[in-house]
Amino acid sequence: MSLAHSTSKPMKIFLMLGLSFLSQITWAQSREEVLTAAEKFRLAMLSEDHETLRTLTSKDLSYGHSSGLIENQEEFLKVFETKSQDYQVWDVSDFWMNFHGENLAMVRYNVHAEIANSTNVSKLDLGLLMVWIKEDGSWKLLARQAFRKPGT
Repeated sequence: MSLAHSTSKPMKIFLMLGLSFLSQITWAQSREEVLTAAEKFRLAMLSEDHETLRTLTSKDLSYGHSSGLIENQEEFLKVFETKSQDYQVWDVSDFWMNFHGENLAMVRYNVHAEIANSTNVSKLDLGLLMVWIKEDGSWKLLARQAFRKPGT
């Protein structure tokens, strides 16, 4: 006799509820991990901490700016290593997250940024799409695309 035939209906319901509960705990933990990684990323940009940014980005990073410029991981990190730009403000709002499996998260949010270079300070109001992937047991930014919001 198989387990399916020997398990009572209440037991099946209990097992299904238990598995559902465990998956909810896993998703909640993953959500917290991605939120933590995204906040560490924001703080590392503001403090120009290129070493932390390296640990939070995939070697396969595709980092898209609203201007159309696309950078790989090394090009992205060089901005912070050389301090060619100073991210002074990076305020996040309207945070949204969705998971695709256990190892991929899409994050969207709006950002108000103030970024200084040697000649001026740019004030930007942008939308962002970030794709986070779990690599080697930690969440890393795989892709990011900034875009100008309609009407700005």
